[in-house]
Amino acid sequence: MACFFRRTIAAKLGEALQQAEDAFIPALSAVPVLKKQQTADFRLSVSTLRINGILPSRGDVQVQAENLATQLKQDSVVEDISTDRGVISFKVNRKLLAQKLLEPFEKGQDEKFGLNSELLNTLKRGTTLVEYSSPNIAKKFHAGHLRSTIIGNFIANLKQTLGNNVIRMNYLGDWGMQFGLLGAGFGQFGSEEKLKQNPLQHLFEVYVRMNKEAEHNEDMKQAARDFFKQLEQHESQAVSLWQQFRQITVDEYQHIYKRLGVHFDIYSGESFHQDQAQEVVQQLQSQGLLKTSEKGTGVVDLSPAGDMNSVCTVLRSDGTTLYITRDIAAAIDRKEKYNFDEMIYVTDKSQVNHFNQLFQILLVMGHSWADRCQHVPFGLVQGMSTRTGEVVFLEDVLDEARARMLHNMSQAKTTKEMDNPEDTAEKVGISALLVQDFRGPLLSDYRFDWDRMLQAQGDTGVFLQYTHARLCSLLQRNADIDATTFDPSLLLEQTSMTILQHLLRYDEVLYQSAQDLQPKHLVNFLLKLCHLTASAHRELLVKGSPPDVAQVEKKLHQHAILNN
Repeated sequence: MACFFRRTIAAKLGEALQQAEDAFIPALSAVPVLKKQQTADFRLSVSTLRINGILPSRGDVQVQAENLATQLKQDSVVEDISTDRGVISFKVNRKLLAQKLLEPFEKGQDEKFGLNSELLNTLKRGTTLVEYSSPNIAKKFHAGHLRSTIIGNFIANLKQTLGNNVIRMNYLGDWGMQFGLLGAGFGQFGSEEKLKQNPLQHLFEVYVRMNKEAEHNEDMKQAARDFFKQLEQHESQAVSLWQQFRQITVDEYQHIYKRLGVHFDIYSGESFHQDQAQEVVQQLQSQGLLKTSEKGTGVVDLSPAGDMNSVCTVLRSDGTTLYITRDIAAAIDRKEKYNFDEMIYVTDKSQVNHFNQLFQILLVMGHSWADRCQHVPFGLVQGMSTRTGEVVFLEDVLDEARARMLHNMSQAKTTKEMDNPEDTAEKVGISALLVQDFRGPLLSDYRFDWDRMLQAQGDTGVFLQYTHARLCSLLQRNADIDATTFDPSLLLEQTSMTILQHLLRYDEVLYQSAQDLQPKHLVNFLLKLCHLTASAHRELLVKGSPPDVAQVEKKLHQHAILNN
């Protein structure tokens, strides 16, 4: 595995420069492969050693690289050392590369491949709380909630894989003035019958109609304010209606989340912290942090000079709390309850200022752990619509992905007979959604494109699933070939070497994803692996090859399927 080679090279560098070998582990990186060109396996930038104070910061970097390279001896592991433009490159023994990278499969450790890397051992472990998805009751589950759901799930999965204790939380928007509109609106326009037939759709229709009426009808607006006031005062009839709507929402969303392969440990919400929010107001007051604005609202001064030119409103003039007040209360409650080491919020970039203010207020209140809270913002999706029009609920998107994929499968000449084509179309369609979303930087906006997303060729989720299915089929059709033992010296073609060299980067990709929480590193690594695997399918035949060659090539395909 990569760690064996990285450790060997680091030991050489440590001996030459009289430094601990651990100092060189993070500086050594696997070389990205080029499809039709031989490359070295690892490289070291002399500039990194200069920055870290290991080498003098003055002088020509190429001369320093050459001087260092002359002190490093080739051996049975490292067979070639070269320099270029201040970078030292290392080529390892080809037979040993195949042997070490495929070794975990002989020992039954394939699921842990790459996870015992020294790079990953430097990451902090502990309890990570991830808040994601967080839709609002009765409001449409739009593309932003889809992004929050799948990005948050990726982060939770990544943290768990890397050894963290992960708490997955869905923080529902189940409180606030929008619920006043829904509660009052249901009394005017609601139908129990429609609520049973299509719960989320009907609640959304009631909310939209009430919101429109309240825009030009002061009585309706006041009714909404009155209903929310009743909720904050725990009036039984209002609370009962709220509980009914909330449970309907959770039940409906759980069905949708199951389709996405997403689950939550905790369903929380703003409503859980209504009383605690009032306690936060009292704490701010007792600490001298709560000021009263000219409009009569309660604010916290966040301006560096203390001149009230940057304030955060935490209390309406009528004494009711706001979203941020409840977020402050929620953060404090979570720290007391779960004692997290880090907390990650996954929402769109429009809330960057909100979370900056949240973390600032927590810090001025004396909660130093706010430094371990992080907001992961993402960009907007443009053009997401279905054949029936604008997207209202996530289920519409998932249904559309399945229907379009089913149509594409029926038109493709290579599609085989299957027991449940709808289930296959669902899985491939959702993969396509994920890959289209994850390929670029999270903060970037992107235009949603059904046709491009569902293409069978190119860097798509369909291509990823196709490669995986093809590898599975290859293993099934050649189940009689025993690949538990193999001769690595038979795996020296450039096509084989390129795949193995690419796999050397796996731990670095995981490390990079853990650092910036971006899924693009892993997705693009897998897509590259798919393209390399496609070449191997053409050039490294298992069926019909001599037994010893078939064994080793089947082993390579097994390795590729694990990473896919």
